[in-house]
Amino acid sequence: MRKSILLFVTICMLLSERATMAVRVADITRIGGSQTNILTGLSLVTGLKGTGDGGDYLPAIRPLASMLKQLNDAATVEELSKAANVAVVSLTVRVPRNGVRQGEQLDVYVTSIGAAASLHGGMLFISPMQSALPSKGPGPRFALSSGPITIEDPSTPTVGVVKGGCVMEVAIEPQLVDNGRFKLLLEEPSASWTMASVIARTINGAESENGETIAYAVDPKEVVVNIPLAERERPDGFISRVQQLSLPMIPAEARVQINERTETLIITGDVEISPVVISHKGLTVSTVMPAPVPSPRNPITRTRDLVSLDTVSQGPNAKLQDLMTALEQLKVPIDDRITIVKELYRIGKLHAKLIID
Repeated sequence: MRKSILLFVTICMLLSERATMAVRVADITRIGGSQTNILTGLSLVTGLKGTGDGGDYLPAIRPLASMLKQLNDAATVEELSKAANVAVVSLTVRVPRNGVRQGEQLDVYVTSIGAAASLHGGMLFISPMQSALPSKGPGPRFALSSGPITIEDPSTPTVGVVKGGCVMEVAIEPQLVDNGRFKLLLEEPSASWTMASVIARTINGAESENGETIAYAVDPKEVVVNIPLAERERPDGFISRVQQLSLPMIPAEARVQINERTETLIITGDVEISPVVISHKGLTVSTVMPAPVPSPRNPITRTRDLVSLDTVSQGPNAKLQDLMTALEQLKVPIDDRITIVKELYRIGKLHAKLIID
């Protein structure tokens, strides 16, 4: 109990401290062009102990024969027909949104696409990685991947990873500035016309000279910012100042987000519900025969199996948070609380966006 109280106090202190801090432009936006990219490839995993695709799986055996031929080993498909130590796999590498430079190493995710039972103990044969993005180097090859495979989830032995197995041959650099301007893209939870307009006005108020408009909202997710002429050759200082600008607090959007898998219910903004009476069956009635004699140490408690909550008397609209607090005090299970919220939304009594993951 004491640990629970301490945890509650700590959370409240952290939330209170966070509430006093201003939200910065960088907290809710990213610069256009800085995005995660994907490199892909096809290859072979060798060295498997009888858990590979097997000789009957020609899509694996033919590349193996071709690979050996390049190494001056003229083994035929027929000669390799009993091989079970090789598997054909697909490769995926995630390039961070800020890009990579030549020589950097990234993790390679390996997935069997054949009949292999397991990739445990296998070695990824050296493989080129490609992308649809243009590169600054010659040819379509962006990187080379190879190395021993690690199985992270024993329940899925046909999927593994080669830690640091992808070595970049060329750089992939994000194109952030285009014709003297850049874009600020609002992250989805904060994207709205109101927030985009607030960001544009804040930038114009802090960085514009002579009242010139240098930032404007294109849509709820995008703000275009023109870099002043004097700073276009080296725009890093200007971009940094824009990202550090503090934004005025605006009312949060009324939203209820539900994750039924994790049984999580999150309420943001001032979510209201219209007058409604909610009846919920869920509490149990416990009886003991014969009835015990009540005492200060062992009092008798009674519970009802029907809970009726009346929001009509609370004014034109009640708060959903108050309803959730009442249900929690009555020990109504979280899955039942989620059901009540969904039903309120269905009948038009919940005045907020409902998002179900």
